[in-house]
Amino acid sequence: MADEKIENVLFLGKVHCYAVPPLTANKGYKASEWNIEDPKSVIFTARIRVIETSDTDGGNIKTDIKLEDPQTGELFANGPYEGSYCVTPVTDSSRFFALRVVDGPRRAFLGIGFEERSDAFDFNVCLQEVRRHSNMEDPTAGPGTAGRTSYGTGRTAAGQPEKVSAASALINAPPKDYSLKEGETISITIGNKGRRRPPAASPPASSDSSNGFPLPFLPPPPSADDVKKKRQSMTENEMLSESAFTGIPAPPTSSRSGFDDEFGDFV
Repeated sequence: MADEKIENVLFLGKVHCYAVPPLTANKGYKASEWNIEDPKSVIFTARIRVIETSDTDGGNIKTDIKLEDPQTGELFANGPYEGSYCVTPVTDSSRFFALRVVDGPRRAFLGIGFEERSDAFDFNVCLQEVRRHSNMEDPTAGPGTAGRTSYGTGRTAAGQPEKVSAASALINAPPKDYSLKEGETISITIGNKGRRRPPAASPPASSDSSNGFPLPFLPPPPSADDVKKKRQSMTENEMLSESAFTGIPAPPTSSRSGFDDEFGDFV
């Protein structure tokens, strides 16, 4: 009974396997370097399964990524999943990954590629859930023993108690409630609305002034009627003056004779 194990299949899919050349720089893996366009570059088409194994009491949990023959179920390669460094996404595609496989003391990276982008997305989400439930200390830690945790034990590979980092404390902290409580209000300022505009600057004083005083405004020119009346008055005055001097009465003007000449007076 002590040797009984419980297996849970977390993911099931189909992948193509490729040979991965060694990295020459820290730029990550690229699927374009695997000759994925050439069907001959596929070394094996496998069934991929993510399996979680634990004791009957829920202890000693471990996760493996198995590549198997889709017809016979024979194991092609196995990759114990101990952190995000065991499965590395390529930098130029969302369907391809570099999987670390283990065969005894030997370790190597094998390229895997999904035919559908949705399957690759589900595979990535599955690994995220494994890391979250396995309480991994640092998902981005390298393949060394330092910083790697043994799942379900809460201890590092060296057997020392695990130290909770500040990032882990923030992740495990309970969510904060930012909702408004009863009676609380907030104020929002939108742009410059509600602000008074500054008074418009008065126009500068004219520079054409004498001794600091502005020039007076000239009166408007007289109208045509005013000019006509003024000329008529001057004519009558001259005629009256001449009549008084000679004793001959002055003839009546056009205005006194009952009509008005529209063409003006002629002297």
